[in-house]
Amino acid sequence: MKMKNNKNIKYAGIACVLLSIAGCKTPSIVEKNENKAVPETYSNNVLDTLNTGKVKWRSYFTDENLENLIDIALKNNQELNITLQEIEIAKSEVKARKGEYLPFVGFTAGADLTKSGRYTSTGSGEATTEIMPGKETPDPLPNYRFALTSSWEIDIWNKLHNAKKAALNRYLDSIEGKNFVVTNLIAEIADSYYELLALDNQLEIIKQNIDIQTNALKIVKIQKEAARVNELAVRRFEAQILSTQSLQFDIQQQITETENKINFLLGRFPQKITRNSNTFSTLTPADVHVGIPSQLLENRPDIKKAEMELIAAKLDIKSAKARFYPSLGISAGIGYEAFNTKYLLTSPESLLYSIAGDLVAPLINRNAIKASYLTASAKQIQAVYNYERTLVNAYVEVANQLSKIENTKQSYDLKSKQVDALNESVQISNNLFSSARADYMEVLLTQKDALESKFELIETKKQQMNAFVNVYRALGGGWN
Repeated sequence: MKMKNNKNIKYAGIACVLLSIAGCKTPSIVEKNENKAVPETYSNNVLDTLNTGKVKWRSYFTDENLENLIDIALKNNQELNITLQEIEIAKSEVKARKGEYLPFVGFTAGADLTKSGRYTSTGSGEATTEIMPGKETPDPLPNYRFALTSSWEIDIWNKLHNAKKAALNRYLDSIEGKNFVVTNLIAEIADSYYELLALDNQLEIIKQNIDIQTNALKIVKIQKEAARVNELAVRRFEAQILSTQSLQFDIQQQITETENKINFLLGRFPQKITRNSNTFSTLTPADVHVGIPSQLLENRPDIKKAEMELIAAKLDIKSAKARFYPSLGISAGIGYEAFNTKYLLTSPESLLYSIAGDLVAPLINRNAIKASYLTASAKQIQAVYNYERTLVNAYVEVANQLSKIENTKQSYDLKSKQVDALNESVQISNNLFSSARADYMEVLLTQKDALESKFELIETKKQQMNAFVNVYRALGGGWN
């Protein structure tokens, strides 16, 4: 009979081992690695050893008023300050993961009073037992205790270690996220600032044009009195002035909205934006050096952020996989316990201690662990695609801005010549009209074309400065 029991125990042990091995089996997942390859050059096929993205923003933007605005924004912008708190949250998460990696130690103390029934097994035993020589067991029986307890999960499969590393990479991810916010914030302020200068110049042109049109209207009225034109000409010139005056208020509204946008980025309520608009037309973007595309991997905060997210996602898979394996835990405790406080610190009579180890493996109903593992796998694949998309987008942004810099430069030169030609045409048409050698419609159309060309010239200059700002952002400049 004894041999039979030993056999049963043996078979039960073998069954437990087999079940444990089966419990360690993990579901198959799709593994995907990121593609970090980028073209050797941009579309201009020029190998440039310099990189404007590494230039400090104070050196890149030389307008003192713009520098002051950026300084204020870097201190007060709410979105940036929210991002800084996200860094603190991620830092706390790293501390939490480090804490899980170490033993937990606690202190416990307590007291209780127990009254057992006389006719219970406990009560009858206490009634016939002396708690000390010559002294009966008290009824009810008090009990006092205090102890130190400790528990520690031995990280045999690196589950906690990988979780800590994942948290650390998410902390680095949050720092890159902050850098990305800084880069975009500086670019958005600079872009809005140049837009404001452009609107100021457009407003000034409108005011000048209103003066020109008003003088033309006076000439038309004089010619009507001389019967050289009719009332229709007068009305057409008046309508043109009213249209231009209406446009003036549209521009003023855009100026207000742009000023308020800048103030919002600066984290403050609306107020006047200090600026010098007189030099806008003479602004010349500095030479830009784009380096080589592979430098984007170290310059662009969003690429580095995506890389940190990807590393963390890969570590999450390892941590999730480790949950399929047995976990080893150790617990221990030491303290004192006595029925009377005067005996509480008596050794070894009141001393108690314990130490234990346990090995726990998931066997049945592992759906939650499987789901967590498959979710981590899917998120890792998402992180791969996000990294590759971010890398392609960075290259495209730089290529677009390079093209824009070149094309707006050519366009500005041509439009500048167009404006000069139309300015001369306005003067010629006015002279011809005064001497009755041109129709009033020719004057109106020439003035209209001249106004539109001046607006387009300013718009092209704004686009030039926009490209100057955005190529810096695209190269990852501003956060360093």
